[in-house]
Amino acid sequence: MSEYRHPYKDVEFVLDKLVDFDALCCDAGLDGINSELASVILAEAGKFGAGVLAPLNIIGDTEHPTLGADEVEETQGFSEAYHQFMEGGWSSLTCDEAFGGQALPSVLGTAVNEIWQSSNMAFSLCPMLSAGAIESIYHHGSESLKQAYLPKMVSGEWTGTMNLTEPDAGSDLAAIKTKAIVNDDHYLIAGQKIFITWGDHQMTENIVHLVLARLPEAPAGVKGISLFVVPKFLLDHNGNPSVRNDVKCVSLEHKLGIHGSPTCVMSFGDNEGAVGYLVGEKHQGLAYMFTMMNHARQVVGLQGLAISERSYQQATEYAKERLQGTNKDGSRFAIIKYPDVRRMLMIMKSSIEAMRGLAMIASAEIDRSNYAKETEETNKHRDRVELLTPIVKGWLTEMSQELTYLGTQVNGGMGFIEETGSAQHYRDARILTIYEGTTGIQALDLVGRKTLLNNGEHLSLLMREISQVANRMEDFSSLINQGRALKSALSSGQYALEILLASASVDSTNSGSISVNFMMMFGYICGAWVMGLSAIEAQKMLDNNEGEEDFLNAKLITAQFYSEHLLPRVASHLTTIRAGSVSIMALDEEMF
Repeated sequence: MSEYRHPYKDVEFVLDKLVDFDALCCDAGLDGINSELASVILAEAGKFGAGVLAPLNIIGDTEHPTLGADEVEETQGFSEAYHQFMEGGWSSLTCDEAFGGQALPSVLGTAVNEIWQSSNMAFSLCPMLSAGAIESIYHHGSESLKQAYLPKMVSGEWTGTMNLTEPDAGSDLAAIKTKAIVNDDHYLIAGQKIFITWGDHQMTENIVHLVLARLPEAPAGVKGISLFVVPKFLLDHNGNPSVRNDVKCVSLEHKLGIHGSPTCVMSFGDNEGAVGYLVGEKHQGLAYMFTMMNHARQVVGLQGLAISERSYQQATEYAKERLQGTNKDGSRFAIIKYPDVRRMLMIMKSSIEAMRGLAMIASAEIDRSNYAKETEETNKHRDRVELLTPIVKGWLTEMSQELTYLGTQVNGGMGFIEETGSAQHYRDARILTIYEGTTGIQALDLVGRKTLLNNGEHLSLLMREISQVANRMEDFSSLINQGRALKSALSSGQYALEILLASASVDSTNSGSISVNFMMMFGYICGAWVMGLSAIEAQKMLDNNEGEEDFLNAKLITAQFYSEHLLPRVASHLTTIRAGSVSIMALDEEMF
């Protein structure tokens, strides 16, 4: 088993040079928040991740949570780690100060979250879901609901969950059957939800469930769904947990990965009815839940990066230690000397750097939309968040499948053996392209709501900005070829956009048929954008005799590798996009 090491050099490079963290904080008027403070926070988070969470990762994988009499018992050691997490103030980093938060920028929270997810993804899901629940209540809940629940959720004393999926309603939320009946000042909730991450545990005094349900008078479909807060324990007049609510976990799922995270089947209202409180207005639940889901989708994209980083660290350590070759003098050498092993490690390293940059740039756009002083600026950055979110979620998680596969491949036969550790990362990564919206759903979101709905305007604006980076690259003799390659990829992207816009009104199946290839294409283009920016900044620093020379030279090499080995994938995606839906839709259903 390899130890986790926080890749602080690359994270700080992205924050300083790609995000321009100091300028972001200055423009937002965040006095005292700067890159120096960020480095201190990241260093402490790195210590906690490496020293406390990472050692529990294998324990959670082998010693699963259990279900007793109406209660889920988490893996041994998780509760103690969670209390250290809470006492360290980690759950409140980006929350509003009005409810006990520290009001730090979202992008810094993203950088910290990468540490939790790399060191122990199963553990990290608990605070991740809590953060999403906080967002939904904060933006849509009544003042009384906020005051009752947010302070304890922000402090980490209570955790939160998201309850959408039902046995007959997965991605099709219009089919939800859970009911809500008004009863004085609250509602009684009855129904069953499945795949509820951290739906029950003993780490905190209370768990705040956000539940989608349907009122009796609700219109059919998604327009008739409302959102409710359903606490595990009802609150007394002092706001403390008291009487157990009519909600419980009735079974735990047996999963391929993330074993340390209890995935629950939750039953609401088996007896007198689970007491719930309406969030916002009736029948607006899906819109409110998307506040939580958009947050979760970017974070799941970040998980794709994080698990790939962990797999890369393990594979690199093994490649440096595994002796599997003999020199002419009889001495042995490690497998990292072999070109194909280096090829696999370079695919991992360059992809991870591109993924990290894109995840943090997207997160910084959330900050810029929140801190903007003019409505036009707010809308501009919000549109960019909307555009990048399906790419971050879809492309990063799809890449994690390839990268954790390569991590296992580097290990050879030992990668197939659980004790080596690589297999866990491979298994844990598999859920990422599925939950919080499958790859297909992200791709449909990108081509539909994020592109066709605005006639490609937002994507065209992004491509113009990327083109400017390509032009800047050609100002450096060492980057001319990479700049030209990026321009060529942008031409393919523009052609793909034209195909999408032209065919959508003619063939209703075409946009769905090409959507995943369209999303992956722009993932690789955005990755090249990030690596181009990185190469420019690294070359400038070297020219000015700034920074650490070895790190900056390595950055230039990974950018070149990405341009030569990963960016060419854009062309193959364009070939598939040009083919359209004909062969996809031609075969009769009975022939499958």
